[in-house]
Amino acid sequence: MSSLKQFIRNVRASKTIADERAVVQKESAAIRASFREESHNSDLRRNNVAKLLYLFTLGERTHFGQIECLKLLASPRFADKRLGYLGTMLLLDENQEVLTLVTNSLKNDLNHSNQYIVGLALCTLGNIASIEMSRDLFPEIETILTSSNPYVRRKAALCAMRICRKVPDLQEHFLDKAKLLLNDKNHGVLLSGLTLVISMCEADEEEEGGEGGVVEIMRPLTGSLVKMLKGLSQSGYAPEHDVTGITDPFLQVKILRLLRILGRGDAQISEQINDILAQVATNTDSSKNVGNSILYEAVLTILDIEADSGLRVLGVNILGKFLTNRDNNIRYVALNTLIKVVAIEPNAVQRHRNTILDCLRDPDISIRRRALDLSFTLINESNVRVLIRELLAFLEVADAEFKPIMTSQIGIAADRFAPNKRWHCDTMLRVLKLAGNYVKEQILSSFVRLIATTPDLQTYCAQKLYAALRDDVSQEGLNLAGAWVIGEYGDALLRGGSFEDDEKMREVHESEIVDVFTGILQSSYAGQSVTEYIITATMKLTTRLQEPAQVDRLRRLLLSHQTNLDVEIQQRAVEYGNLFGYESVRQGVLERMPPPEIREEQRVLGEATAASINKKRASKLPASKKKVSQITEQDMLLDLMGGESDLPAVDMSATLNGGQGNADLLADILGGGETMSPISSTNGLNGTARQQPAAGGMSSIMDLFDSAPSNPTSQTPTAQAQPPTNDLFGSASPPPAQQAAHTAYSKNDLHLTFTVTRNAQAVSLQAKFRNTSAFSGLSNVNLQAAVPKTQKLQLQAISSTEIGGGEEASQGMRVVSAAGGAPPAKLRLRLKLSFVKDGGEAVMEQVDWSEPT
Repeated sequence: MSSLKQFIRNVRASKTIADERAVVQKESAAIRASFREESHNSDLRRNNVAKLLYLFTLGERTHFGQIECLKLLASPRFADKRLGYLGTMLLLDENQEVLTLVTNSLKNDLNHSNQYIVGLALCTLGNIASIEMSRDLFPEIETILTSSNPYVRRKAALCAMRICRKVPDLQEHFLDKAKLLLNDKNHGVLLSGLTLVISMCEADEEEEGGEGGVVEIMRPLTGSLVKMLKGLSQSGYAPEHDVTGITDPFLQVKILRLLRILGRGDAQISEQINDILAQVATNTDSSKNVGNSILYEAVLTILDIEADSGLRVLGVNILGKFLTNRDNNIRYVALNTLIKVVAIEPNAVQRHRNTILDCLRDPDISIRRRALDLSFTLINESNVRVLIRELLAFLEVADAEFKPIMTSQIGIAADRFAPNKRWHCDTMLRVLKLAGNYVKEQILSSFVRLIATTPDLQTYCAQKLYAALRDDVSQEGLNLAGAWVIGEYGDALLRGGSFEDDEKMREVHESEIVDVFTGILQSSYAGQSVTEYIITATMKLTTRLQEPAQVDRLRRLLLSHQTNLDVEIQQRAVEYGNLFGYESVRQGVLERMPPPEIREEQRVLGEATAASINKKRASKLPASKKKVSQITEQDMLLDLMGGESDLPAVDMSATLNGGQGNADLLADILGGGETMSPISSTNGLNGTARQQPAAGGMSSIMDLFDSAPSNPTSQTPTAQAQPPTNDLFGSASPPPAQQAAHTAYSKNDLHLTFTVTRNAQAVSLQAKFRNTSAFSGLSNVNLQAAVPKTQKLQLQAISSTEIGGGEEASQGMRVVSAAGGAPPAKLRLRLKLSFVKDGGEAVMEQVDWSEPT
């Protein structure tokens, strides 16, 4: 049997992992054999347990030595007990059944006359105490807290903290003892007592959901704590407690932390500690890290209690001074804290704006990330130009991981605080040039909507985007926005014009526009989305350009994509190509789209989105200090036409999904159905023009065009000309009255409503799924429903199992009576919803829904 030192030498001498494993296995076998011999040699047992502890540090299995540790505990020798308790703490935990055998040994040693043995027992109990052990041994701990020996009192205080965490009901036994510890003269006992009181207060606050009874009991001690802190901060040199010239900084930090808990939400206590906080903040030496730790704790206390405004400004200034420190850790802590402070004292934080912006150029990526988060929280109407200019400069050199969040945040800030629309457009154009590959769809939608609703800037933006595309086609977002705007406003691009400061744009020829689109499609940057946008923009340009040669080039470009491997691109090219045979329809379908409207539903969603973004500013702050910013319409980063349509619902199941015999090549453009609306809508940003067909039943494409008027946009259908509409399952019924939408489910970013329509045979339900988050999508959306046995349910497939931010999907249901009679007067459904959020979080919910009476 080798000694511990020799065993360690053998392990370290191993050349390979196999050699080390062989040494370990051989020694483990020898230890097991020694344990089986039941030797009474305590030195040998201690040597074996020491080897086991070394094996434990190597990650090897050591469970077979647990009983040997317990045998060492029973030994009268201090050396055996010390190693036995160490082995017990490392090799056992509170879930081990064998731990119940330790209780008796602990009880004996807690009453031992040797303070060091008592200390070993307290240390072990404080580390591995279970609920049962806590209930059995708390009387001993309560007695030790009143001991005259400070060595065991401080260990008992920490042990009592473990017991109170394990069994909160036992707190009342330690309250009076804890108050006595706070009056102790020994700094070690004071420190342990403060730790115990802080733990009890925090646990009580969490349990009560707010201020707890322990805090109220401890508040009368505020005066003595203030006096103690004042004495420490003003005391001279004390050799036994000095740390680089500061008296017991650990104790000062603990006192400040307890004062923060006691003063939170209490104006009277806060007033009592304001003066000492000001003294600590102004008199503590900040040239050493020890002083910075005290200052940081003082700042946290100032910001958490009901301090006056001047004191909070002082705290913010201390954090601003931290930003100039050479230590990366101190700068990171300051930035992290200022993010929480900006909602309370925005003006004070604004004074350190330049220092915060300097941190954007710091070599440490963590500091750059926190400085970036803080910079966005500082943006307001007065400084948006300066800060966005700095952030755009940083975006130009930023790491790829920063660019997605930066483009989104810059887009949001520009929407909320833009001084004018020209600046807003220039800012977003700059973002698209610098990081177009990282711009999210919602930001792109907001930018395009801005252009569509601002006629004065449509020519300017079209020319700017055209010039940008001539220089660089590597940014996907720039390609998408450019294709949409040039396709929609190509005629304005050709007219040209001058803008502010007499900025004259160069003349653009029709052939150059076609060259740009052709160049993008032939480049390696023409992904599926870009190609779809350009195909649609190409079709629009056939009505914007005047030269027959260029229109013919566009037609040939469409023809070249009719055999594309992507079905969506192929379908667009084929259907657009067929439009050339019907000139009057093509002109009407491809005319300029009306500006999108911002509906009330979108406004509410946009406010919720902006509020969730601002939540970071006010998180972890008292409720009384949280502020809610007023949100404008520009906050809504929804899809350009993604809101709920006011047009009549169209039954697409018979055309696109149902396999209708008459292959309508214009189904995707004209939308199918049997009722006519003169209003054109768009398919999101892609700009695919959709127009609902004319009144009257049309059985073929030729009938449709033969009966179409020469100017379809000028037709206004009358109420008498409208035929009966089809419900979801094809049964003829008169147009129902507008029905209210009843909410069935609303949480986890999903809002589900039912609209109920009744006739003599059945009850039809239209389920509408809406993603209430503007930025995160939902996938694998699935709804299952069940009805009572007296009814039958027919369930259609959901329109889309993928619902992007702010988007919607629908699903139809039909309920009839199982006996064939009248439908049920009141619906009752059991619903099972399942979907996956963007972060991978799977949600499955079951709810019961009853139709409101």
